[in-house]
Amino acid sequence: MSAVTDDTTRADAVGGRSTAAAPPSGRLGRALGWLAIVVVVVVLALMSLRLLIIAPDLSGPLNPESPGPNGAKAIAELTRQEGVQIEITRSRTVAAAAGGTGSTLVLTDPAALSDAAAMELIESADRVVLLTSSARMLRLLDLGERGFPAGLVSPGCDLVEFSRVGSIDADRAFTPASDVTGCFSDTRGDAAVLRSTDAQTGQSITMVDATGLLANQHLAENGNAALGLALLAQTDEVVWYIPTFEDGDRTDGAPATLGDLTPDWLTPAIVLLLLAGVAVVVWRGRRFGPLVAESLPVTVRVSETMHGRARLTAQSADAAHAASAIRDGSRRRLAARLSLSPTAAAHEVADAAADRLRVPRGSLHELLAGAPPHSDHDLVDIARRLADLETAVDAAVHTERNLP
Repeated sequence: MSAVTDDTTRADAVGGRSTAAAPPSGRLGRALGWLAIVVVVVVLALMSLRLLIIAPDLSGPLNPESPGPNGAKAIAELTRQEGVQIEITRSRTVAAAAGGTGSTLVLTDPAALSDAAAMELIESADRVVLLTSSARMLRLLDLGERGFPAGLVSPGCDLVEFSRVGSIDADRAFTPASDVTGCFSDTRGDAAVLRSTDAQTGQSITMVDATGLLANQHLAENGNAALGLALLAQTDEVVWYIPTFEDGDRTDGAPATLGDLTPDWLTPAIVLLLLAGVAVVVWRGRRFGPLVAESLPVTVRVSETMHGRARLTAQSADAAHAASAIRDGSRRRLAARLSLSPTAAAHEVADAAADRLRVPRGSLHELLAGAPPHSDHDLVDIARRLADLETAVDAAVHTERNLP
């Protein structure tokens, strides 16, 4: 029990006050308070869940809604500025219905779709742009084979939309099939862009590995932006399909959900732990009732606390602890007399006292912050010297104040 606590206790006892807090309002008020907290938590949880549900999924490369480095929002906005309307969908049914005459179907690798579903979606559009280097799509559409990285290449083909596109640094080139037109070809004859046109239906399919060309972080390089407009801005409407596993008809490649990765016993165990936690809260919470006011049984004087501490220190023969307390008290008293901060360090107080007493600086460091005593005789000597120092400083300060 500290001296501050004793003073406060004594003041409370003398003034007739009680240290116990006043009892709170009735049970109805507490119940309403807890009910308000529960309502706020439920509302915040519902709002967070709603935000998670309505927030669009921006993951995946070349997402036209993603402003990230690997997204394709920049080329989508440039295409809109050309007067092209872009419809973004994650449903292949909507994409198949919208991809008719006068529109362009844009999609990346539809890995979540089976071969039949992917071909059905592609056959529903008159103009298809594949922004992928998928070997499966090359095989299904009979466009050719995958080649080596092309590097910096120029159009080099008769397609009008690519005539004003500059050079591009293609990450992947393809070996075009015999009836497929290759643009942006290298010295080996591999092309970065493949174009296949059906003579009977007039359907055109363009394939390019655009992951490093039309992504936001690379769009301003070389002729990438012009290539993107040449691919997307040739019709008045673009249907951009974002493949997802939820919309796909394949289950072998779908990522495992959290329920698939956890054992069957985990959910019952979590529920049981929650119920046990609620039971513990109810059990222990009933032990805390309202505070009851009661009178203090006794008043403890500060002097009694001081004498008690002194007796404990003497019984334990802890000369080092006693010396530390004596030095700390002398340091605080000297700091007050020398107009220093109460938190001034021992060496600062020692130097200020040395200046007042006109003795060399450093001569008092050992006294105020030296090594702890090893015996009671050393402790008595330190206490006597500290008392003499305080007396000398008092005399010096008093003399300076009385000088005219």
